Amino acid sequence: MKLRIGDKVRFLNEVGEGVVSRIKDHTTVYVEMPDGFEIPYQVKQLVPIHTELILNKDADNIELDPEASITDAIYFVIEPDHEFPALVNDYKIYLFNASSFNLMFSYAIKEDEYFQTIKHGEAGAFQKVLLKVVKLPFFKEYAYHKIDCLLYKNTFYKSQSPLSETVYIHGRLLNESKPIKHDEFKFPVFAFLLKDEFYTTENVEQNLSLIDVEKLRNIKEFKSQQKSSKSTKEYLKSLEKEVDLHIEELVDDTNGMSSFEKLNIQLERFEKELDEAIAKKMRKLIFIHGVGNGRLRQEIQTVLKNTRGVTFQDASYKDYGYGATQVTIL
Repeated sequence: MKLRIGDKVRFLNEVGEGVVSRIKDHTTVYVEMPDGFEIPYQVKQLVPIHTELILNKDADNIELDPEASITDAIYFVIEPDHEFPALVNDYKIYLFNASSFNLMFSYAIKEDEYFQTIKHGEAGAFQKVLLKVVKLPFFKEYAYHKIDCLLYKNTFYKSQSPLSETVYIHGRLLNESKPIKHDEFKFPVFAFLLKDEFYTTENVEQNLSLIDVEKLRNIKEFKSQQKSSKSTKEYLKSLEKEVDLHIEELVDDTNGMSSFEKLNIQLERFEKELDEAIAKKMRKLIFIHGVGNGRLRQEIQTVLKNTRGVTFQDASYKDYGYGATQVTIL
């Protein structure tokens, strides 16, 4: 039996499992236990844990092949929370790293022509990472799911090209496809193969020309004292706007107006400015609402929480005190 560093194993003559951390010789390996200790074991005392999903290219779906030898692979996995489709309430989205490599990953969904990062982080060898828990309508609204990974090991390894794949998943696909069972998951899953061919990357060697050196000198980091051009500053400034929502700035005369009427006028102006900024693809808005009783600030943040494509926070205390909200348009 051939074992590799990073392989997950169970013990033949005792209860427990661990990960192969070092190879001592052709008959003995070191196994790292869950508590971090390394213990030497003879290879014949260990049983590999089968964590691989095999893509049967002659079938319509990804199926398990229990007799297959373990090979590196990476999967995008969707696990329903029940084995009967009619009783499914939630879907768990996983990145399943069935390889001996460590991953630095990012997961993003597509909104219009842009991608929005949902989660990023690291995944160890033969680990699965929960990316998001969603309802079925999520896949109807976001059909494109992008996974980017850098692959590495904490020991000697052959370098690998980065992984960058976009998976198209529609809610109809989950209804019409047949899930598969796997020991790593409680319920049958839908699995999408991201990578199963691992190559050594080519080394790129070249000499820097005088042109290359000149380009390096012109990079911003090498010229930190150089200020941005006026045209660039003006363009960036045009993508930002400050809106004063004090009622005195919005109407000429407030005599006879109730607090409710004033609040409605302020909110109408806020929503109008926000809609225009999103349509014009502006970058940042500062809404000055003052402190007061906090009602206007609360209403503004309620609208922002339900507006897609924006984030918000308190504006600079130095510039506005506690009386302004900054909105960033993604």
